[in-house]
Amino acid sequence: MKNIPTLFAALSLAACVGIADAGALVDISVIDRSSGQTLEVYRHQGRLYVAGTPGKRYVVLLRNKSAGRLLTVVSVDGINALSGQTAASSQSGYVLSPWQSAEIGGWRKSMDDVAAFYFTSLADSYAGRTDRPENVGVIGVAVYREATLAVTPPVSRQAREHERAAAPAASTAEAKTAATARDEVGGRLAESRLGTGHGERISAPTQYTDFRRATELPSEIVAIHYDSRTNLLAQGIIPRAKPQPPVANPFPGGFTPDPRG
Repeated sequence: MKNIPTLFAALSLAACVGIADAGALVDISVIDRSSGQTLEVYRHQGRLYVAGTPGKRYVVLLRNKSAGRLLTVVSVDGINALSGQTAASSQSGYVLSPWQSAEIGGWRKSMDDVAAFYFTSLADSYAGRTDRPENVGVIGVAVYREATLAVTPPVSRQAREHERAAAPAASTAEAKTAATARDEVGGRLAESRLGTGHGERISAPTQYTDFRRATELPSEIVAIHYDSRTNLLAQGIIPRAKPQPPVANPFPGGFTPDPRG
């Protein structure tokens, strides 16, 4: 396999609390940058979802669950968070050491900083502002094991299906993606969808490292979808709270009052 330079995830480490437990090799969580709280994960029809709040900055927390180094290609709204390219799993990404956790807090601008991720409208999203709005609302990670002289790890069926789906010409793929998005939102206006903005510069130093992929296709692909709480409620992804009946007190105390009139 080709030995290409990638970025070592020498980013700020974080506690792994409330992680979605999404993958066999890597876990993903979405963290509110202001509060430090992990966004609650909702499971619906085989997918993972979180509710974002417009204007709130967030970070993607990755955790390597394995004893080997892993390459993680991070996609936000269908765009590579490192290079800004329309995402493909074969592109460069971040390398995680064994058991390492790292925060990906924005679109990489240099070896020292990133433009912060924040939840925003489709029109204000980085994807929308670069004329690539078709895949807003999803955070994905393609995971590769490192090549060794030992056994080559198998490629998951999910990863193979993902690669086949990406094979058609761009015009066909974009048309299918747009149609799927319209179906999933149940007829609501596309402009109400939540995307990720290109925010202020924040410090996030990293460095280059070499990484040889064990396979051409990723060992697994993990994804978390997101939208506003209002939209997730409307789609039935977040269950609505059932109204509680009033509770009568059999002994409210006091003496017998006179009735009215």
